[in-house]
Amino acid sequence: MSDVTKSAVEALSAKMNGSFDGSAKFVIENEGSIVIDESGVREGNDETDVTMTADADTFQSILEGDLDPTAAFMSGKLSVDGDMGTAMKLGSVLS
Repeated sequence: MSDVTKSAVEALSAKMNGSFDGSAKFVIENEGSIVIDESGVREGNDETDVTMTADADTFQSILEGDLDPTAAFMSGKLSVDGDMGTAMKLGSVLS
């Protein structure tokens, strides 16, 4: 686990309030992948309802609240593949 994914797992775990209804994967370019589902937050590459991909700086800005996930998507900094409804639910948790 890279330092970036390790700190991201910790930060996401702190933001998540209980289990997540659905499954999502964050792919942090050149670092690894993080899965969020009913089991919690962990590093992994499981199949999920939605996959979101961003570079480490964009992901960090989203986690810190400096960048809205919707704005990141609209500006092309965050790509979303899969169920947009699940992505929106996760975005509201991160905002």
